[in-house]
Amino acid sequence: MKKISHVILLSLSLGLMTSCEKFFERDTYDSISSDNFFKTESDLELYANGFIQKMTPSATTIGYSDYHADYCAINIPTDLLRPDGNVSPGNQGGWTESSWSNLRNINYMLTNMTKLKGKISDDVYRHYEGVGRFWRAWFYYDKVQTFGAVPFYDMVVKSNDEEAMKKPRDSREFVMQKVLEDLTFAAENCLSTDKFRGGGTLINKYVALAVKSRVCLFEGTYRKYHQVDPSTGKIWENAGNNINLFLNEAIEAAEELMNSGAFSLVTGDVTKAYRSLFTSDKLLTSEVIWGRMFSKDLSLFHDLSWVYYSPTYGNKVSLTKSFVNSYLMKDGTAFTNKGNYKTIPFADEFKDRDSRLSQTVISPTYTMTNNGVTALYPPNWLVTRTGYHPIKFSLDNNADNVLSRAASWNSLPIIRYAEVLLNYAEAKAELGQLGQAEWNRSITPLRNRAGVASIYPSVADPYLAAYYQNSISDPILLEVRRERGVELCLEMGLRWGDLMRWHLGDLLSSSVNPWTGMYIPNSNVPMDLNSDGIIDFEIGTTESVKSIVVNSSNANQTFSINGDNNLQWNYQRVWSEYKYLRPIPTEAIIRNGNLTQNYLWESK
Repeated sequence: MKKISHVILLSLSLGLMTSCEKFFERDTYDSISSDNFFKTESDLELYANGFIQKMTPSATTIGYSDYHADYCAINIPTDLLRPDGNVSPGNQGGWTESSWSNLRNINYMLTNMTKLKGKISDDVYRHYEGVGRFWRAWFYYDKVQTFGAVPFYDMVVKSNDEEAMKKPRDSREFVMQKVLEDLTFAAENCLSTDKFRGGGTLINKYVALAVKSRVCLFEGTYRKYHQVDPSTGKIWENAGNNINLFLNEAIEAAEELMNSGAFSLVTGDVTKAYRSLFTSDKLLTSEVIWGRMFSKDLSLFHDLSWVYYSPTYGNKVSLTKSFVNSYLMKDGTAFTNKGNYKTIPFADEFKDRDSRLSQTVISPTYTMTNNGVTALYPPNWLVTRTGYHPIKFSLDNNADNVLSRAASWNSLPIIRYAEVLLNYAEAKAELGQLGQAEWNRSITPLRNRAGVASIYPSVADPYLAAYYQNSISDPILLEVRRERGVELCLEMGLRWGDLMRWHLGDLLSSSVNPWTGMYIPNSNVPMDLNSDGIIDFEIGTTESVKSIVVNSSNANQTFSINGDNNLQWNYQRVWSEYKYLRPIPTEAIIRNGNLTQNYLWESK
């Protein structure tokens, strides 16, 4: 009965989404009489549910949007990082009419739902107002991350409203204050009963609190580590107070959710619990606060298994050795404390490690089922560039050819309770308030879930400090960053956002952070990577499932062996200060002469 009810709920939700999609595709709202719509609570629910389809992150965003971050080696990097990459104000997207249509739809709802005041309960009315304001905050958070300062609109802009259409950019400080106000309203007024949680797919009080903790941590640390606003080159307004404001708001939102008792970490077998969050057919809503459902029964599929396993469909995403080194030993000590850590071969480096490592990438014990036969499955060298092949979002049974088509049915988290714990821990650490008690309620549960002893740090890990360019020396903050990288690896583009807010874009350049791979003891000796007596890797004259070609030129898209005998995938990448924001499109500035360019892009 429970399974049937879930299917019925999802089917009804899809019906609402489809109806609302048709509504959104009608003529512009200027020509629609709201008197024909916002008459009942059902109308309001129908309209609000339309945003689920329109604005909920896609599977690609959830599970594949961090492949340009520092810890991934890929076949070809993004234009923004390539020296020959063509990124300029002249070809920048994200500012067309369609790019702003979701905001128009949101403001249309918030403007016209007032017709229902007094006709439905105050609680329900405020809930849907909170849902609308949540989506507006979500919209603007994305715009600010991309462009910095943008015009803020809280009303529907009519086609004949010349003043509104020619509005200049509002300051980032102003826009993010509005985002904070919208998220606070949503967190205080959205309801949290089962009806409004929708199995983890609807916007509710808990989603608003979780996202508020994410957004406020981002903005507080962004202003802390960027001395000037990248939009203007000017010092932040009232910088110290506003940094503390956002960090404290992050803590308060996280604490409210933590104290609610509504969520907990998925636990159990330490070798399986973590990955189950990303391979389950249903969202594991004890931990997943908001997610996207997929279903084999309803033929709702995504392509993440295909993306991560295909030599041609995806971008050959692999984790780097320098990041893999950050996973702790089970006893809570750093792997890099081992005197021989640089020379431990692939077959041995997973032993006694944080269990999330073998649940994130192919390990020597990883198995795959093909044609009903389950067997050890080593890294495929037509796909991986480093040996550390991600499996976090992929299925292990190819019965439905999930590795070669869009047939994956596992549901995907957008924000988890684990991230809320990390947001709380980092904001506390940034304010110098992460003591033993706070550590024990945030970091310790995450490490225990992974079978790792939790040690409150007293000395900075020199490996981590060096990795982060010695930009921080606080041992507690370094460990929080370690935990964040490991726990949230490859999720929702969060790592890229972390580098942007920490002012660590240099980690995206090849000169600072080359794409290193597994240790090669002897380039002339083939390797058995999973101790099954079969050769899984060798350096040869052709590239195949089990072999690569090494080129000493270090030219783009070639393998080489570095001075530490690590495999290295070569592609030149460069970083510059102006890249922390994208440029305002030239076309937008031509249409609206009151728009200004981000100051470091003015000469580009």
